[in-house]
Amino acid sequence: MKKLAFIFLAGLTLSACSSLKVTSDIDKTVNFADYKTLEYWGWADNSDQILNRLDKERIETAFGEEFKKRGIGIEEKGQGDMIVSLYIVTEQKTQKSATTTSMGGGYGGYYGYGPGYGWGGGHSTTTFSEYDYIVGTLVISVYDAKKQELIWEAVGVAEINENPKGRDERVAKTAAKMMHDYPVAATK
Repeated sequence: MKKLAFIFLAGLTLSACSSLKVTSDIDKTVNFADYKTLEYWGWADNSDQILNRLDKERIETAFGEEFKKRGIGIEEKGQGDMIVSLYIVTEQKTQKSATTTSMGGGYGGYYGYGPGYGWGGGHSTTTFSEYDYIVGTLVISVYDAKKQELIWEAVGVAEINENPKGRDERVAKTAAKMMHDYPVAATK
């Protein structure tokens, strides 16, 4: 299963941003304009074990760029105003559907003619289908470095896209969408 998750997560290719569902939470008592630097503490609970080095770097770089757009620099451990941590998890899901098609039969006569109680037999066919897919959840948590308290968090959930083309762009778009509600707006 770990190998299967790695194949699908190659590049954290959460599907196109339109299907990415993002929720965020904030400590409203914090003045985020006071934070000018961050230190990166890595991946929580070793969740990155399903990613290769290149994928981890893509994700970390994409979030780093989003913070830079907000005027926040990246420092070594022990030097930042904020602490940033990432967490990723996957879950295999199955979607089931049924479609029924009916033909013939019915009530009443044809175009108003006939006895009105239905003529002839009919039949219907029901087709069942299953679709297996993997849902990825990526969490970015931001802590106050001095207090070591959570001050902002965003969670992105989407179906994993296994297509390797455009991986860098998808990761960047995912990070941008997840950072959209960060209290300091990105500069253009």
